[in-house]
Amino acid sequence: MTTVAEIHASDNWQRSMRDGIATLQELLEIVQVNENSIDGMQPTRGEFPLRVPRSYAARMRKGDPADPLLLQVLPLRAERIDVPGFKNDPLRETGLASQGVLKKYHGRALLVTTPACPVHCRYCFRRHFPYADQVAAKDRWGPALRALRRMTDVSEVILSGGDPLSLTNRRLGELLHLIEDLGHIDTVRLHTRFPIVLPERVDHGLLRLLSTSRLHTVMVVHCNHANEIDRSVRAALEAVARTGTALLNQSVLLKGINDNADRLESLSRALFSCGVLPYYLHLLDPVSGAAHFDVPSSRGTELIQELRRRLPGYLVPRLVREEPGQPSKTTIG
Repeated sequence: MTTVAEIHASDNWQRSMRDGIATLQELLEIVQVNENSIDGMQPTRGEFPLRVPRSYAARMRKGDPADPLLLQVLPLRAERIDVPGFKNDPLRETGLASQGVLKKYHGRALLVTTPACPVHCRYCFRRHFPYADQVAAKDRWGPALRALRRMTDVSEVILSGGDPLSLTNRRLGELLHLIEDLGHIDTVRLHTRFPIVLPERVDHGLLRLLSTSRLHTVMVVHCNHANEIDRSVRAALEAVARTGTALLNQSVLLKGINDNADRLESLSRALFSCGVLPYYLHLLDPVSGAAHFDVPSSRGTELIQELRRRLPGYLVPRLVREEPGQPSKTTIG
């Protein structure tokens, strides 16, 4: 078993995040892909920018324009094609958000903690979200916490973003302590891509926060392909598991990346070997700029049926679609 100390001896994740790849030219040079072999584009000012951690790019297959990790972050000209049904706010979250708090489902509330994220996945459903107006960190979390205090039916707070682990340990710890003071809250859930794309974020300070909180802690990571899991990712996930935090994974079904049974089976097995249970396989949220990733729900159903034949039930994620106004995610197939 690896330990987090072996891989993350220093706390340089913020520097790594700042030093991420930000231009198409540099990304293609690192992965040794000729620009003429793809229909790529450098996002212009005001568009969803390119951002890729160098350690994540290092896991991509060199010389392969169809590498499943590269395709998740590669800006293509297809993003600029207007496709009917694909919208800037596909889940209608803007109208639900208040003081950075979203309450869509009974018993749970979501905090938009920060707009920052270590990687910009091109299919992100919040790529157009108005973060300037809806970040819970305003005024040292005061308005958001006051809103949560009034939601006495809420027992679980979901930290989202962006990515909540973009917060420093000091700021994250401050937020956790404030949530702990709300007597009706017993669970905090963190939705994060960090342990997968920038695993050095799982440092001793974060592990201490997770292991000492009075709250039940749940971490939902986001991994779409087994190739994303290397030794450093495994070490980070195992370290989180040792804090007593429940570890789940949610994936998005993406065309050309994980839309076949072999890849999904490998992903479930790789996750479980790190102590992570497959949780959701999401159908793509129809956000503007992501239509080229779309996989029909009928194909998703076929894949889940095949996984049920191959895997024990606890390794088969639920195929779901999120629909605005519904009381829960809609299970498909």
